[in-house]
Amino acid sequence: MVELVLPNDANTMGNVLGGRVLHWIDLAAAIVAHRHCRIEAVTASMDEVSFLAPIRVGQIAVISACMTFVGRTSMEIRVDVQSEDLMSGERRRTSTAYLTFVAVDENGRPADVPPLLLETEEEKREAQAAEARRKARLKSRPYGATPREIEQR
Repeated sequence: MVELVLPNDANTMGNVLGGRVLHWIDLAAAIVAHRHCRIEAVTASMDEVSFLAPIRVGQIAVISACMTFVGRTSMEIRVDVQSEDLMSGERRRTSTAYLTFVAVDENGRPADVPPLLLETEEEKREAQAAEARRKARLKSRPYGATPREIEQR
C-alpha cells in the first residue's frame, strides 16, 4: 500500500500520527489475511511497534505486508513501513510490526485456514521465527487462557 501523508494525517510537528500508521498497518495485514484464507479474518494481536523515524507531511508511506506463519485458524503477518521522499526517492524504514489474525466463520467462530506454502530459505527462516513469537505470545497469556476465556472472566 502507498499513502500520501497529508496535513490531516499529521500532528502539530508535521509528522504522521502514530495512530494513523497503526491503522495503515492493520489494513495492510487484513488484506493479506483475507487474500490468504478468503473468509473473514479479525485482528487478534499486534506485537510491539516502535516508531523508528517520522514520516513527514508531503512524504509517502510505503506499507508492505507478507504472511509469515499459519496455524490451524490463525495467521501471522509482518508489516514493514517506510517513508519515501517524493523528490529524492530516498526511503527509510520507520516501523515493523507483526500482527496475528484469526479466520472466523459466519458465526464468528474460529475457522480453519489453508497452509502456508514456504518456498525460499528466507520464508522458512521467517516461519521458524514466527513460530517462536507465537509460542511466546501464547505463554504470555494469563494462565494460558484463550482470548475468549479471558473475556469471560
